[in-house]
Amino acid sequence: MSHPTGPDVDDDMLPEYDFSKGVRGKHHQAYKAGTNVVFLDPDVAAAFGDSTSVNQALRLLLKLAKESVAAGRPNNRMRRTSSAQATKPRRRSG
Repeated sequence: MSHPTGPDVDDDMLPEYDFSKGVRGKHHQAYKAGTNVVFLDPDVAAAFGDSTSVNQALRLLLKLAKESVAAGRPNNRMRRTSSAQATKPRRRSG
């Protein structure tokens, strides 16, 4: 079954889109192989020159996280500080 084509078809393609230099199936093999595409926010992308540097940074982060877990280090980020405990409202009994 073919899809309708022509000027009557309501789609999102605008006349200013230029696909004259596009290559059909350019990323097909990588997609088929299971490659993930990740979109970085502009501020994060600005910190990295290419995908190799992004991968190196992420591998380092994974290594540090694994070492932290293996060493049995607790995650203290959410632990109350002594000043926070002192200002904590006390529950009334009864």
